[in-house]
Amino acid sequence: QRRRRKTKRSSYASIATTKPIKSNLRLASNMMMSSKLACSALVAIRACNYASSFSFSLLPAATTISIRRNIVPSSPRSVLFSLSATDADDAVASTEPAEKKEKPKKQAPPPPPPIDISKLDIRVGLIERCWEHEEADKLYCEEINLGEESGPRQIASGLKAHYSAEEMTGKMVLVLANLKSRKLMGFPSHGMVMCGVKEGAAEDGSEDTVELISPPEGAAVGDRIICSGFEGEPATENQVIKKKMLNAIFPDLKVNGEGVAVYKDVPLTAGGENACTSDSLKNVPIS
Repeated sequence: QRRRRKTKRSSYASIATTKPIKSNLRLASNMMMSSKLACSALVAIRACNYASSFSFSLLPAATTISIRRNIVPSSPRSVLFSLSATDADDAVASTEPAEKKEKPKKQAPPPPPPIDISKLDIRVGLIERCWEHEEADKLYCEEINLGEESGPRQIASGLKAHYSAEEMTGKMVLVLANLKSRKLMGFPSHGMVMCGVKEGAAEDGSEDTVELISPPEGAAVGDRIICSGFEGEPATENQVIKKKMLNAIFPDLKVNGEGVAVYKDVPLTAGGENACTSDSLKNVPIS
């Protein structure tokens, strides 16, 4: 029993002595960790203060920067900066701003070609057939030969009040050919017969005087009507409509005081000396 009591006492003593030792070790380790953190923070602060004393600027493209850190509490200034460059002169960065490269100026697009009578494809045509429109009181339906391989064109004209069908048949006329086909009262019309028009007092046009413009003497079917000084290829059917060319050209197209069809006072011809004319009308617009 005495031995048992001694062993119990010794075990109690060992337990009592180990507890404070472990707690002291933990306390010491915590203190060491906190001191390390404090030292690291101090080193970082001093390093930042040390680095802020430098003035920085742009470095050359070939310059590399490396940072070496040796965290030692006793020497907080051990944060070292080292620069290495391909050329010693390039190590010092220039503080002058880089010159701006001048961008090449874009060339202005060429001006669009002028809209004049050269954009219209006016052809000499022969009316081979003419008949009254079944539903329209003022329209004639015509088949006009323009010398095209596809055959005569079908065109509707509001000339019933001014010519008879017999008078229309066999006439040589001017046809504006580069117009899109459209239906007039259900009849597909592909082109326009050109006429001189003297407007009357009536608003409905019933008192207007209308005359067909005759081609020059000696002109053949399919010949193109041209105007000296306004040469060029005609526009497409879509361009005529899209760019509203008729609105720009027709105000300058008329029959002058001598009965000659002109554009800006220049006679319309088929390439020869003879000009297009109106039978009796003078100083009237062409439409």
